Amino acid sequence: MHPKSGKLRHRNLPLLLLQARELVIAHFRPILNEHGITEQQWRIVRALIDTGPMEQREIGELCRISSPSLAGVLSRMQQVGYIKRKRLERDQRRLMVSLTPRSRALSARMAPQIEATYRRIESVIGAEFSTRFYGALDELIGALTPDRDYNHSS
Repeated sequence: MHPKSGKLRHRNLPLLLLQARELVIAHFRPILNEHGITEQQWRIVRALIDTGPMEQREIGELCRISSPSLAGVLSRMQQVGYIKRKRLERDQRRLMVSLTPRSRALSARMAPQIEATYRRIESVIGAEFSTRFYGALDELIGALTPDRDYNHSS
């Protein structure tokens, strides 16, 4: 707080990030809706496309989905055939999650629309700003979580 006025000195970064996220995701929601996949499910599919199979815990951390919510989302995804889960040989309590041919085909069908949306957004904000913004986000994430190795993809 600013000592004399009682007002907060900094702009509300969490709110600004949330507003930016909502404006960006609004461009992708119609595609997700058209293909019958939720935002959380798409986040998981996209993460698995980018990284390959992951443990359930890793998916929750990377996709920012709480453990109770993640369990339900993964269960629904398995029921519709988007993912498969396999217990690890070395520790039967842990599950490895991977994509199925069905989710890979869905992603391939969605890819042209997703890529076109990224191009439209970039045409509005500019390629240079886009590059700087990705860099700034990577830097912010790296600085605030130094023990985490983040990929430069989304």
